[in-house]
Amino acid sequence: MKKMMILLLVFSILLTSCASHKHIIGSGAQGGATVEKRQWYALWGLVPIGDVDSNEMAGGSANYEIETTHTGLDWIINFFTGVVSITSRTVIVTK
Repeated sequence: MKKMMILLLVFSILLTSCASHKHIIGSGAQGGATVEKRQWYALWGLVPIGDVDSNEMAGGSANYEIETTHTGLDWIINFFTGVVSITSRTVIVTK
């Protein structure tokens, strides 16, 4: 039974999806400059807290990529704050 639980834990870690979205604006990223911000939500993602503006993060660039994802740090934060319904995700803009 213990082996089965360990195997289940390993599979659940390795086979999880990232829940990531990537949007390409214009021709996409031309350089490697990135800007990263964390977006917070209440009620497990239903109510946004704060404002992350991807246009402002792009700094007026016409060609960039926006990626919204749950990073490893987000998973750790959500593990502790999910009990009180606060979650986070990371927004990355690559110019």
